Amino acid sequence: MLYPILAIILGLIGLVWSADRFVEGAAATARRAGMSKLLIGMTIVSVGTSAPEIVVSIMASLDGTPDIATGNALGSNIANIGMVLGVTALVAPIPVHFGLVRRELPLLLAATALAGYALSNSALSRLDGILLLALLVFTIVWLFKVDAPSEEEAGGDIPDMTAGRAVFWLLIGLAVLIASSRALVWGATDIAEAFGVPELIIGLTVIAIGTSLPELAASVASALKRHHDIAIGNIIGSNLFNILAVLPMPGLIAPGPVDGSAISRDYPVMLGLTLLLAALLIWQRRGKIGRGPGVILLGCYLAYSAWLAISLTH
Repeated sequence: MLYPILAIILGLIGLVWSADRFVEGAAATARRAGMSKLLIGMTIVSVGTSAPEIVVSIMASLDGTPDIATGNALGSNIANIGMVLGVTALVAPIPVHFGLVRRELPLLLAATALAGYALSNSALSRLDGILLLALLVFTIVWLFKVDAPSEEEAGGDIPDMTAGRAVFWLLIGLAVLIASSRALVWGATDIAEAFGVPELIIGLTVIAIGTSLPELAASVASALKRHHDIAIGNIIGSNLFNILAVLPMPGLIAPGPVDGSAISRDYPVMLGLTLLLAALLIWQRRGKIGRGPGVILLGCYLAYSAWLAISLTH
């Protein structure tokens, strides 16, 4: 057990260091490229921090364990809203802009509904995977089409870097983020399997939390640096990519049945938290998601984790 434990420790250290470098590079790139910080969070940061989920999903599907991939996608979205957004709001209240509610939130709701449709028969087919990927392509094209930096984004301490240096730290931070999360997931999965934990539960907990740590690290670092649009854009963008890029992989690579608990227990939790996030964004569309909502979101995640723990004993 020495090597798995060492991988977990080194993975955590790497995540903390690389998240700071990655956010600085992303914020500087946003300014240099003329992109809004929200779009940077929705695309570059969210793709980068979702890369571990995508890699794990592909590898799990190729290894004949698609339930790990499905649990990873659903569990990561639950962790992103409950744990990541909850902790980030506790660290620093997150301002909500009306544009986020008007443009990005409907995409997340549509993706969540499509995921429910794909899982409704307790199976993932290649057609389901193709439909989810098609919405992903539409989402990326539409986000770039409607993006426009606004005066609301003037705040925040954006590093003064040359374009080359900004891209350098963006890429270095991304590479270390992926490598660190991969080491963390490998170590944690090895330990979990030694205790005979089911595949779906491993995907929902160990791997979902491990692959959500980049989002947690990047969002908290963004909030502390007052890049609020990157923080919340990263969470919404990551959830979109988890549904539209991670969840399709089992259907495309290893189509077949899905553990019934995924649709009866885990998808409703993901749907409920997504609707709760939507309600918070609409309610606070010109205000902030503060520590009160942060406590509620984190409490929901802890209750769900307790539910999973109880299910292991039955």
